Amino acid sequence: MFQIKKALQNLSLPQNFKNQKGMSLVEILIVLAIIGALMSVLIPNVVSKLNKSKVENTKIGMGQVINAINMYYNDCGAFPATLEGLTKKDECANWGPDPYLKKLPKDAWNREYGYSVEGSNYTLLSMGADGKEGGDGFNKDLSSDDMN
Repeated sequence: MFQIKKALQNLSLPQNFKNQKGMSLVEILIVLAIIGALMSVLIPNVVSKLNKSKVENTKIGMGQVINAINMYYNDCGAFPATLEGLTKKDECANWGPDPYLKKLPKDAWNREYGYSVEGSNYTLLSMGADGKEGGDGFNKDLSSDDMN
């Protein structure tokens, strides 16, 4: 034990490390300023890409629902009265035996799609990022009418 203690005492750091106390306040502030500048450039780009991906995912989900609506129309000769008609057997005699959709998907903002039927036309709608009718950019409504 004594030999180990003596060996540790003989170890010494190079002279230039003995007097160094750490980083100065100015050095820390410079590093923080650089990190802040990088974040101010990166965050808007990341948010923009995230919003774009949500719009694209919603379009893909709408495409799946549109395919199911069209299959229903081919089997039944009419569009379903509600989207639930794609998941549960309704008045259509040729429905099934499997549902057209196992469950109703939601848009990328976790809201249900709007659906309306008028005669021989239907509209599938997502209200976009803001959840309100209208809007522009990422808040723009997505409609099945725009996807054709």
